[in-house]
Amino acid sequence: MRRTTNPLDPSQVSTRDDFIAFILNMRDDFKRNPDSWENQDLANFLEAVAAWSAEMDTFYANQEKEAPKDVNWTLFAEILFAAKIYE
Repeated sequence: MRRTTNPLDPSQVSTRDDFIAFILNMRDDFKRNPDSWENQDLANFLEAVAAWSAEMDTFYANQEKEAPKDVNWTLFAEILFAAKIYE
């Protein structure tokens, strides 16, 4: 992951290794700061993922950014599904 003052900055993720480090940093943040997380169980977390995905165009518009156009939704789905069964 590139040097940043915030290890939870998604804009710093551009490679598979960056993504892995980002996920592990999220895990560590949840362990250290659970009260800073709105969604503290898997069901609520997945619901928030779905809700944010449905509204992401609005998020980007509010940030005065263009929403990504070439999103690999199949890969996201495969990652989430694999986490269900992977040890």
